[in-house]
Amino acid sequence: MAFSQALRNRSYLHASATLLTFFASWGIWWSFFSPWLTDAKGIGLDGANQGTVYSANSLATLVIMLVYGTIQDRLGLRRHLVLLASVAMSLVGPFFIFVYEPLLRHHFAIGVVVGAVYLSLGYLAAAGLLEAVAERLSRRYGFEYGQSRAWGSFGYAVVALAAGFLYSVNPELNFILGSVLGVICLLITIFWRDAKSEAGHVAIEPSTPSLQEMVALLGMPRLWKIIVLVFFSWTFYTVFDQQMFPNYYIALFSSHDRGQQVYGTLNAIQVFGEAAMMAVVPVLMKRIGVRNTLLLGVTVMCLRIGGCALFHDPVMVSIVKMFHSLEVPLCILSIFRYFTLHFASKLSATLYMVGFQIASQIGVVVLSPALGSLRDHVGYRPTFVVIAVVVACAGIYGWFTIKRDDQDVEGDPFLRSGDVAKGKVLA
Repeated sequence: MAFSQALRNRSYLHASATLLTFFASWGIWWSFFSPWLTDAKGIGLDGANQGTVYSANSLATLVIMLVYGTIQDRLGLRRHLVLLASVAMSLVGPFFIFVYEPLLRHHFAIGVVVGAVYLSLGYLAAAGLLEAVAERLSRRYGFEYGQSRAWGSFGYAVVALAAGFLYSVNPELNFILGSVLGVICLLITIFWRDAKSEAGHVAIEPSTPSLQEMVALLGMPRLWKIIVLVFFSWTFYTVFDQQMFPNYYIALFSSHDRGQQVYGTLNAIQVFGEAAMMAVVPVLMKRIGVRNTLLLGVTVMCLRIGGCALFHDPVMVSIVKMFHSLEVPLCILSIFRYFTLHFASKLSATLYMVGFQIASQIGVVVLSPALGSLRDHVGYRPTFVVIAVVVACAGIYGWFTIKRDDQDVEGDPFLRSGDVAKGKVLA
């Protein structure tokens, strides 16, 4: 669908506006959530307690994500859960200021649990919910989901430009603006309607697998090979990037406020770069193949972490940070294509949820406190070395275990650009 034609599609505009305001409401505070937990302007937690917060968040996200998905499958295109998430978004400012922060300071365990549930309802698990609803709208009303989702990345990147400057003045400004953007998302959800005769009675296949289906897949040895790779690469990287890097980077500057401002700007640039690479990586994958793209992603991941351990100059670390823009599309797009290539196509969505999303969330639950405690004892850079070594070992493991693109093809065959030109067909 041409962009000009998409702009005339009411449902495309609806989905795009919802995703834009959601990711903007999230990004304005999430990009500085880690510094807020650990520095003097926020709670001032140590690495172990910070890891406990992230671990609880991931566990709550995992549970609520499955609940959201199961209920939304029954709702179809109706937006009851989106409305619930939007209400939580609109109240995120008061929640942080009057509930979450006091609980973390004075009743840490209660604060961790309450915060994990609330943030998962409003953001961490709601991201998948809103993306699933937008994808369903795209199939029902005939527009490209990717075009709509790009507005979410754009919203996140734009607010990230301002997030550092607001945080350096007062972190509460970030949370208040998150509420303002959440109110806008709530108003869009309440008042922007698609055709009732169509939206309420659309038969769409369930996107969330049942618990029985997910457990049954765990009996596949081939899936466990992917789970091991995800655990020792993507999960370790997630803990590094979300929990440790923001604080490490900000501390490189002589002024904490200056570090926060630069980090916000750099984060915005990185998000824009990531969106651009989402369009470039499929072209690259066509040339080098799915297996090589996945292994390249793990390699870039290792270089990103290792570079942060090696360099301590803000300029060099900023350059290394931009590897994230390439690494995320390389890993995300290739891992999903790997599932559709080597497994039955009808199982691809379930495999992706079990083998990537659930595996990575469980990994964060397990690793966050341990790596946070390691950082407390040895510091950031030695911890980065440990994580980089683990990811490098995962890459070596992947080299020997990840199947070639023409090996055991049980799903949609993959043809490189050169193979298409030669008329080659995979068996």
